Parts: sequence; structure tokens; C-alpha cells
Amino acid sequence: MAEDARIDALRRRLQKDPGSIAFAQLAEEYRRVGRFHDAIEVCRAGLARHPGYLSARVTLGRALLETGDIESAQRELSDVLRVAPDNLSAIRGIAEVHRKKGEIPEALAQFRSAFEMAGPDPSIDQLVRDLRRDDMAAPAPRRTLAYLERWLQAILADRRARLYDARA
Repeated sequence: MAEDARIDALRRRLQKDPGSIAFAQLAEEYRRVGRFHDAIEVCRAGLARHPGYLSARVTLGRALLETGDIESAQRELSDVLRVAPDNLSAIRGIAEVHRKKGEIPEALAQFRSAFEMAGPDPSIDQLVRDLRRDDMAAPAPRRTLAYLERWLQAILADRRARLYDARA
């Protein structure tokens, strides 16, 4: 119920001021509740007025990815990364693009980058586990994936040790 109230408030705000950047918030709310086509429509309309609004481009890319338009999602997210190479949401989105395209080494490289930027993040660990599960049918990539997972776990252990040492 609170989600609907938030969406309604953002929609009213945007109706009062069509040039407002509130379109990005509305689109993200739509995306969060699974209304991907609404998110895409709102993003595209808002980005026509505010083409440099990167968080809206990330929302658009993520919504496109959810609808299966992988190529368009990749274009949007890559555009964001050209301007802001440390945008964690765009990096994770590109990793998902590669995963969905079956480009396992590229996906893992992006997840590794996200992992290094975000620090210990259970959601990234889960994505790597999901990636391994999805890739169980391919023997050579599985070996690569296992190696990279061990590498990521070693980084995580090292970060935990450093964090623990810093607190002691």
C-alpha cells in the first residue's frame, strides 16, 4: 500500500511539473514493483528532457534488462559507465547483461569489479553462486568460474582480516 502511495505522489508531482527530475524516482519505483514497461516509458520521456541524468539511465537499463531487451540494456548501461566508470549499479547491470548472454568470464570480471568497489556484499556472493549454478553444463567455463570464485573468496577473506585488524 505504501508503494502505491509513493507512486501516486511521484506521479502527481510529475504532472504538476513535467520538467521535474522526479521522473527518475517514479521510474525506479515502477521498476521495483515490477512495472518494467511503465519504468521504461517514464525514463524515456524524462531522459528526452534530461539526457545526462545517469541514475535514470541506470534505471532504464535495468528495466530493459528485465523485459529481455538485453542489447538496449547493454547500450544504456555502457553509456553510463563511459561517463561514470565507478557507477556500481551500472557495473552490476552490465554483469547481469553478460550473464544473460552467457558471457561468463565477462560477467565474472564485472562482478569482481563490483565486489572490489562495494566490499563484502552478500548479494554479489549470491550472484556468483547463481552464475555457477547456471553454468554447470559447460566444463571449461566451470573450471574458470571455480577458479574465479576461489579468487573472490580470497579477496573477501583478506578484506575481513583487514577490517578485523583495523578494529583491533
